[in-house]
Amino acid sequence: MNVDSIRNDFPILERKLNGKPLVYLDSGATAQKPERVIEAVNRMHREQNANIHRGVHQLSAEATELYEQARERVRSFIGAALREEVIFTAGATASINTVAYAWSERFLTAGDNIIISEMEHHSNIVPWQLVAERKGAEIRVLPFDVDGRLKVELLDELLDEHTRMVAVTQASNTLGTRPDLRPIIEKAHRVGAHVMVDGCQGVVHGGVDVEALDCDFYAFSGHKLYAPTGIGVLYGKRELLEQMPPFLCGGDMVDRVSFAKTTYAPLPLKYEAGTANFIGAIGLGEAVEYLRGLDLEAVDKYECELMRYAEEQLLGIDGLQIYGTTENKCSIISFNVEGVHHYDLGMILDKLGVAIRTGQHCAEPVMAHYGITGMCRASIAMYNTQQEMDALVRGVERAVRMLR
Repeated sequence: MNVDSIRNDFPILERKLNGKPLVYLDSGATAQKPERVIEAVNRMHREQNANIHRGVHQLSAEATELYEQARERVRSFIGAALREEVIFTAGATASINTVAYAWSERFLTAGDNIIISEMEHHSNIVPWQLVAERKGAEIRVLPFDVDGRLKVELLDELLDEHTRMVAVTQASNTLGTRPDLRPIIEKAHRVGAHVMVDGCQGVVHGGVDVEALDCDFYAFSGHKLYAPTGIGVLYGKRELLEQMPPFLCGGDMVDRVSFAKTTYAPLPLKYEAGTANFIGAIGLGEAVEYLRGLDLEAVDKYECELMRYAEEQLLGIDGLQIYGTTENKCSIISFNVEGVHHYDLGMILDKLGVAIRTGQHCAEPVMAHYGITGMCRASIAMYNTQQEMDALVRGVERAVRMLR
């Protein structure tokens, strides 16, 4: 893997902060954008900006073609069987809320239950709580252990004939844990339940084949996959999406409208109400094509090697604890140092040009599990280097000396 070549594709990495070279270790929150994506978005604004699906003029036709080309690129990238199973949304949060609302209207009734893993992002917890409250359903929690391993062996105790949905992450945004989803999905399907997978981190670190995985729904955000903000994807099995009602209503998602009756457009437009973020979708398509030009297995291996190198150095710091130590975790390091507040440590690192994330990472139940108020998180991407890992370690050592 030619890391120098990859770094040259990301112009922001040339920036300095406080006179120091930028060491960007917050890609789990949002990844930086390659020049190819930036130029695709700029080109749309400069030369091809027109609303899609609604015009007979050339600009509209060009934008529509690029938008649908992006859908096909995403379909191929995630291994979906059909293009109509790929729905563009505002992000993973919008994708999961779409499923929670529309799916629950069709499939959830009082007395049913929904199983959520303890390590989920808030976006894969709160929507299910709301629909459970509205429908009179029960929320059940699949826990993880001290190492961050999801206790899949306890799933049998939670599943029953009233289980309708299992919501689980492909890769934890705090612990890096990558649960083995196949047995979870198989067990859920055995009792007639559906499975919603949060793929925000998983699609970046290791990728996905949704058809082989056999999940019913899969969500991810473009901005964590080197694409623009404000664009995301919902994958859903066609037979389920066709049974579910629309979530948002308005233009482009209708077939015919009258005061007597409205009929809906076919998939995927049924779930793409209003003016879509077509420029963001086209940017996502470019990001996907950029990634397809790389050896993604080599990328994942490289990121994990950097993570293990950094973890080994960090564990030499007295009082430092890493949360999430499973063998197959993705390249996320969450940690605290005894006697040092995570916010203080993050602010000192910033002065040294090192950007990490501090706080609860939208995963408050994970913090409650460990009895803490927050963590430091360094999330590693393909454009990071061993020298940057050294800078992180030196920065943490310096911060600890200052703060203790």
